[in-house]
Amino acid sequence: MTVLRDILFVDDEEPIRNAVAQTFDLADLPITCFTDAREALRLVSRSFAGIVITDVRMPNMGGLTFLNEILKIDFELPVILVTGHGDVKMAVEAMAAGAYDFIEKPFSADHLVQVARRAMEKRTMTLENRELRSAVTKRDRLETMITGRTQRIQDLRNKVRAVAATDADILVTGDTGTGKEVAARAVHALSDRADRPFVALTCGAIPSDMIESELFGHEVGAFAGATRARYGKFEHARNGTIFLDEIETMPIDLQLRLLRVVQEGRITRLGSNDPIELNVRFIASTKVDLEEEVRHGRFREDLYYILNVVRLDIPTLAERREDIPRLFTQLANEAARRYRRDFVDIPQSLLAELAQSDWPGNVRELRNAADRFVMGLDTYEETSPDEAGSLYERVAAYEKQVITTELISRGGSLKATYEGLRISRKSLYEKMQRYGLKREDYKD
Repeated sequence: MTVLRDILFVDDEEPIRNAVAQTFDLADLPITCFTDAREALRLVSRSFAGIVITDVRMPNMGGLTFLNEILKIDFELPVILVTGHGDVKMAVEAMAAGAYDFIEKPFSADHLVQVARRAMEKRTMTLENRELRSAVTKRDRLETMITGRTQRIQDLRNKVRAVAATDADILVTGDTGTGKEVAARAVHALSDRADRPFVALTCGAIPSDMIESELFGHEVGAFAGATRARYGKFEHARNGTIFLDEIETMPIDLQLRLLRVVQEGRITRLGSNDPIELNVRFIASTKVDLEEEVRHGRFREDLYYILNVVRLDIPTLAERREDIPRLFTQLANEAARRYRRDFVDIPQSLLAELAQSDWPGNVRELRNAADRFVMGLDTYEETSPDEAGSLYERVAAYEKQVITTELISRGGSLKATYEGLRISRKSLYEKMQRYGLKREDYKD
């Protein structure tokens, strides 16, 4: 439930301000009074959980101008205009411009309170609807970014949703190609920093003689050739997210400087003594066991613990085989759009074959396979029945393919399989025995 913080009341006449403040206090409604609309305007935003009541004829900024400025910020914010001039034309203009209501002085205290209460209810409903739409949009976006129905992936999405709402630093672990950067971008996209920079750095890809300047920036004359000041990557990410890929490849001496940046939240350019506040979230990723690196002295223990506030473990494709058919289909659709190709139907036999492969390169390797499939560079032989076979042989081969694919997509669950195929449990058992299909071959 959205809680209304305040009602902003603007009028340049002190007796009216005092009377309205007393009326709203007696009605148990929060109110803050202003003599100048410009002061009240500073508190208005799309997230402002309140309404505005303003006089029309005021010095500096009149009520109609104030209304227009508010509606530029949030056209759904209720604004109630008050005037003592009985100007019908002005009332019509105000309502046409987007005013919630128009009240003429002298007004009844009860009437003003009633109008304010209705406006507050409208504001509450508007903000709650926005929150619901935002939650649905973010959920849909997350499921597109991190695709899958296995329990591991569902748990990962739930953890991403939970941690995205915080500013906690994160360590993402997983094998090559599992999608560690995708998970980091998902956290950023669902966070309050989504409209700020996401800066990805591959720690092992920056030349050692340039790494400090690249990360921290420098001032003019900081070193030979520094003819102009430069922003570093850290400074470019201010108020956003910094993704440190392959953190284990960062030189040990630079790890100490990174530790100070994470702890203090500020950096100093090379050649300068002036600190620069960052207000960033750090997300680091690794494909190795950092605890093992710490034990061998290749990674700082204090840095490991400060980055490992929250840990996201990304499973390999081999650990979530039932997601492979759906994921390959999504990647093939994306490739078709990217290469401007008509989407080609994917044979069930191919999906079954893909789900049984190990995919050591994980999602990255699967994406390459999807690209080649869409471009027609890879040809897959159908395991469906031979054209010259009998009708019985063709039907049997097709039936085996369908059952195999269903078993893969259901993770070997017999109940889910026979319900998905809409056949009886006994019928499934008989068909599996006939085709030599074993449940344990398809379990996660």
